[in-house]
Amino acid sequence: MASLAQQKSTKLSLFNFKSISTRTFWITSISFFLCFFAWFGIVPFMPDVVKDLGLTPDQKWNSIILAVSGTVFARLLIGKLCDKYGPRLCYTWLLMLGAIPVILCGLVQTPTQFLICRLFIGFIGASFVITQVHTSLMFAPNIVGTANATSAGWGNLGGGANRLGMPLIAAAVVSFGVADAEAWRYSMVIAGIVCFLMGIVYFFFTKDTPRGNFKELKAAGEMIVAKKDQIGFLAVLKDYRVWILFVVYAASFGIELTVYGTMDDYLQNTFQLERVTAGNIVLSFALMNIFARTLGGFFGDKFGKLKGLRGRVLFLSFILTLQGIMLISFSSATSIVFGIVLLIFFSLTVQMAEGATFSVVPFINKKAIGSISGIVGAGGNVGAFLAAMLLKSKSAMAEKAAIVANEGLGEEVIKAAQSVASSSAVSSGYLLIGFVVVITGIAALAIKFSTEEEENEAPSNVKNTSPELIPIPVKR
Repeated sequence: MASLAQQKSTKLSLFNFKSISTRTFWITSISFFLCFFAWFGIVPFMPDVVKDLGLTPDQKWNSIILAVSGTVFARLLIGKLCDKYGPRLCYTWLLMLGAIPVILCGLVQTPTQFLICRLFIGFIGASFVITQVHTSLMFAPNIVGTANATSAGWGNLGGGANRLGMPLIAAAVVSFGVADAEAWRYSMVIAGIVCFLMGIVYFFFTKDTPRGNFKELKAAGEMIVAKKDQIGFLAVLKDYRVWILFVVYAASFGIELTVYGTMDDYLQNTFQLERVTAGNIVLSFALMNIFARTLGGFFGDKFGKLKGLRGRVLFLSFILTLQGIMLISFSSATSIVFGIVLLIFFSLTVQMAEGATFSVVPFINKKAIGSISGIVGAGGNVGAFLAAMLLKSKSAMAEKAAIVANEGLGEEVIKAAQSVASSSAVSSGYLLIGFVVVITGIAALAIKFSTEEEENEAPSNVKNTSPELIPIPVKR
């Protein structure tokens, strides 16, 4: 079988569509984009949803928390499934089953139904893990960091593109005679249908590895894992390096999600920007994923070539520490120009840190890439949850105090006081988070590799075959 004879790609040739590695790279990146697009698709319509369903402020916040919580559990599970069944089947089922709650979200009639849908929609956030596993299986060690970072970065664009894409879909729906108040429902249904169709594409146009699907390799006798080589999930959990990377990803991707999720209001309260202006600024930084995350993987690969696996860790530690310094500096910015410059550097470093993280992940244990990717990926959502709770609590306390202090002075005065209090609270929260990120960056240096692991990944010893597969002679 021709596919079984192919090797891992040593180059990211974006337009070589005859290569199964390149084809899979594009399909997995687009699938990830669509999953993120659908996952956050409801965000631009929240004012309409609140009005239509009568959501309370608590229910609105709970819907956000549920979406993140669902993703944490899904990411932990999907990594193990990828190791067992392969990324192709896992992504196919995730896209097709994940489309169901997206479609149902457009049909809900009560707040409870909406909250349930948001919980299950969060499961498609596990698409990130499959994307990283699949690119790790398709690309050789010299380029795997760049491939992982690029596919993840381009997929993450879906989380920002929905700010533009979903309203455009809604406008198109309205042009066919649908009422404005119902447009958000049709938009979610359309997003779900597209995800379902992408699942079909994934099944027919990708393979688990350059050499074939797991099922084919087992049938051909080219994929056998002896009991002594099996890596149990418990063994993965006992590897301290996995948990350091869990915290690292919480401090990078988790903080990016939180900062971008709170930045609109912060820019308005701190620099008196209009909502549209603030939203466009935040969107532009999200779009830096086109190249910034790729840079993190690229430099991870370069440092890996120069200094071995230790070099990858050194770069990760450096860029994560720099990210924390940028956030600390931004938290005290009082000038909009200076603030935007610092925000640019924060966006660049945080996305590079994400790419650098997954230039290290594939080398922790090649027999359990899926499980490790799932745990580390879940760290991002845990970090986002904790940071969001911190900022929410600090802001809520400050605003309540401002209301009490200015009671009886008029609505405009109270609103202005709330704005100042919220800005100050979030600023102090960013400062605290920044210091935590710096400490995490330093702690990343604790990731060590054995002499044997370093030697196995030395350029002179690396082969482009899939190390996860153990070939044996096949009788003819």
